[in-house]
Amino acid sequence: MKYVWLDCDPGHDDATTIMLAVQCPNVTLLGVSTVHGNASADNTNNNAARCLYAFAAPEDIRVCPGAHKPLIRPERHDPEIHGLDGLGGVEGLPRADSEGVQARLVSHGTPIRALEGMAKAISETWNNGQGSKVTVVSSGPMTNIALFVSVYPDLLDGIEEFVFMGGGVGIGNRSASAEFNILCDPEAAQIVLDVPIKKTMIPLNVTHTAIVTRPILTKLLSPTSSPAPIGGPLPPATTPLRHMLSTLIGFFADSYKSTFGFLEGPPLHDALTIAYVSQPELFTCRRFRVDVELSGAHTAGETVVDIWNYRSCDDSWGRNGKNCMVAEKLNVDGFFELFLDCIERCDAVSPLNK
Repeated sequence: MKYVWLDCDPGHDDATTIMLAVQCPNVTLLGVSTVHGNASADNTNNNAARCLYAFAAPEDIRVCPGAHKPLIRPERHDPEIHGLDGLGGVEGLPRADSEGVQARLVSHGTPIRALEGMAKAISETWNNGQGSKVTVVSSGPMTNIALFVSVYPDLLDGIEEFVFMGGGVGIGNRSASAEFNILCDPEAAQIVLDVPIKKTMIPLNVTHTAIVTRPILTKLLSPTSSPAPIGGPLPPATTPLRHMLSTLIGFFADSYKSTFGFLEGPPLHDALTIAYVSQPELFTCRRFRVDVELSGAHTAGETVVDIWNYRSCDDSWGRNGKNCMVAEKLNVDGFFELFLDCIERCDAVSPLNK
């Protein structure tokens, strides 16, 4: 069993990440914190609560609000991709002011902040070595994670690994050279990369292979349907949950088609983090030295992966070592098998279907 804390900025693909974190049978989700990124911190906080409710997360999991802005730089959001509230175009997801969602936003009337929630979950789960280590997953800018490792260095022994979706090897998506999550707070990403704990980076090079194609969307809508003919209509959704997910992916698909020219479907970037935690055998990874460009006029936020070993490194995961595993390849069929299985599990328990 893997014990996971998820830090996210929902976001369409973050929503699928929450679904996997809740429904993967070998993952125990300890808590969720939110951060600025795809939308404002208030919107990402509300969206996480909406998803926890819809995906039938355990009722004791509350959203822990985190950083509203990067460590140093001005905040930036991505309405072109995710809409103004971060979950544009989604149908059937309860509003933030609905009773079930509100129950995920508060704990005894007072929100537990991101750093406090992470510290409590890791401390109690690790239990000074008597319990289990926690995997910290980031699917947004790493501001909260950087603050946590700076404020609670005594809890690093309780962390098994940091897994993050971010960066690229020679490519970017929200600048010529930088991926959005890293670009939002490059200083925070470098702080996390310098921490002497194992890290795994899931870069754009891999996430761009996890495309929700028409056959996969058909199975999402109606698991028993035959593949829809090219140009023909897709089958109707068999449940409200599946309809909601199809509108979520449909909006994301339109954004990626108009912005990046993705014609076959959208990539489920962030969901690969939980897939890696649950089934690391789906990924081929290699260990490298990774740093973030902090001052380049054209390259700020670029992840610099030292594939030729130019830098002399020690064996540590920290400031002077080969500090990061970098995913290089994904078993795409295996990932979508896991994804569709989690939707089936969620279908049986989601309050959207009642």
